[in-house]
Amino acid sequence: MSRPELADLVVGQQIGTHEVRLDRARLVRYAGASGDLNPIHWDEAFATRVGLPGVIAHGMLTMGAVVTSVVDWVGDPGAVLDYQTRFSAPVPVPAAGDVTVAVTATVGALEPADDEAAHGVARIDLLATCDGQRVLTKAQVRVRL
Repeated sequence: MSRPELADLVVGQQIGTHEVRLDRARLVRYAGASGDLNPIHWDEAFATRVGLPGVIAHGMLTMGAVVTSVVDWVGDPGAVLDYQTRFSAPVPVPAAGDVTVAVTATVGALEPADDEAAHGVARIDLLATCDGQRVLTKAQVRVRL
């Protein structure tokens, strides 16, 4: 796949969709790798006792998995200049099976290069939903093209 060109993009253009599937085993693996062993991510009784709907996915796991659509599209993780979001809802993960986070990536803004030696930048806006509810708000990725 060839790298996207700024000149080929328009604001509002959808550049891709994908689904992120999360299950309890993935949460446990992420907890071990990240060191985030908070029981809300693996202990159902604890999670409900503190007012959650059940075990929830790590915010940073969700954030990292969602940006994959942009990294795959641009073809180079080093092209990501900035990635920001706000967490707007938890992602409950059932004891059996998995949950799906649906991701849609859309061109939000284009910043042309200042001169011929520079690269342009595209801001990609991400819509991430789980069971119809937004789980990330203002999820924006700036990529150098």
